[in-house]
Amino acid sequence: MKPFTLEAVRAGGKRAIAQALAAIETMAGQAELAAFLDQACREARGATLGLTGPPGVGKSTLTNVLVQRWRARGETVGVVAVDPSSRRTGGALLGDRARISTDPADRNVFVRSMAARDRLGGLSDQTVAAMVVMRAVFDRVLIESVGIGQSEADVGMVADTVVLCIQPGSGDSLQFMKAGVMELPDVIAVTKADMGDAARRAKADVEGALTLVAQDPGAWVAPVVLISSATGDGMDGLDAAIESHRRWLGTERLAMRRRAQEAQWIEEVVRSRFGTAGLDAARAVPVTATGPFAREHAVTTALNRLLTRSERH
Repeated sequence: MKPFTLEAVRAGGKRAIAQALAAIETMAGQAELAAFLDQACREARGATLGLTGPPGVGKSTLTNVLVQRWRARGETVGVVAVDPSSRRTGGALLGDRARISTDPADRNVFVRSMAARDRLGGLSDQTVAAMVVMRAVFDRVLIESVGIGQSEADVGMVADTVVLCIQPGSGDSLQFMKAGVMELPDVIAVTKADMGDAARRAKADVEGALTLVAQDPGAWVAPVVLISSATGDGMDGLDAAIESHRRWLGTERLAMRRRAQEAQWIEEVVRSRFGTAGLDAARAVPVTATGPFAREHAVTTALNRLLTRSERH
C-alpha cells in the first residue's frame, strides 16, 4: 500500500478510511503504520462510546438509534461493530452493517464490522487501531462489542464512556452482581422499557447491585437509565447520562483514562504474542518512543529478536 497520511484519510472520505483500516492488517508490524496510528492518537477529535452487554439485549438496535440521533444533530459518526466469528472462514458471522441503517451516500457516517475470531474480551484484535483512526476523523465513535459474559471487559480499553445494556427478565442483573461487571460501566441502560413492570424491576435490581460496588470518594457513580430503542422512550435520558459523564471526565480525567488505556494496549499485545514471560522480559526493554504504537513496535521487535536468538542456541 502507498504511504498515506492522516490528512489524506480525513479528506478522502469513506474510501480513504476503508484503506486505512485495511492497512491495519496488511501493514501490521511495520514502523510506518505505527507512526500513522500514533499521529492519529495525538490528533484525536471524537468522543468514543463503548456499547456492551449480553447477546440479544438489543445492542445493534440501540446502535442504530444512537447513530441516527447523532447524525440528526450534524455530528459525524464512525462505528466498529464486533461480531461473532464464522468457524469456517473466521470472518464476521452476523455482519452488523446489514443491521445498521445508514445512507450509503452519507459521507459522514462509516460502519465497519470486525470478527472477534478466537479472541475473548468482546473485541477484535484490530479494534483498538480502528478506533484510533476513526477517533481522529469523526466527532463520535461507537464500539459495539460482541455479547459479553461474566469476564469480557475489553471495551473499557477503547471507550471514553462505557454503556452496559441489561435486558429485563433475564437474570442478568444477578449475574452482574456476582461477576463484578458492575465495576465496568459508566452508564447502565436497561433496555426494552416497553416491557413495563419487568423493566422497572430490572432497573431496581441493577441500582441495588451498584450499592455493593466500592466507590472511592468523588468517583463517578453510573446512572441507570430505562430505555426502549423501539419506541424512543428514555433516549433523551440516555443522551443526558452520556453527556454528563463526558463533562465529568473533562480534559484531565479523559487524558488520564486514555493514557491508562494506551498502557493496556501494549500490555495486551505483548501478553497475547509472548505470554506472561514476555511481559516480564518487556520491562527490561529500553524504549525511547513516546507514542503507544511506536512503543509497541519497539518492544515486540526486541522480543522477537530475543526469541530468535534463543531458538538459534
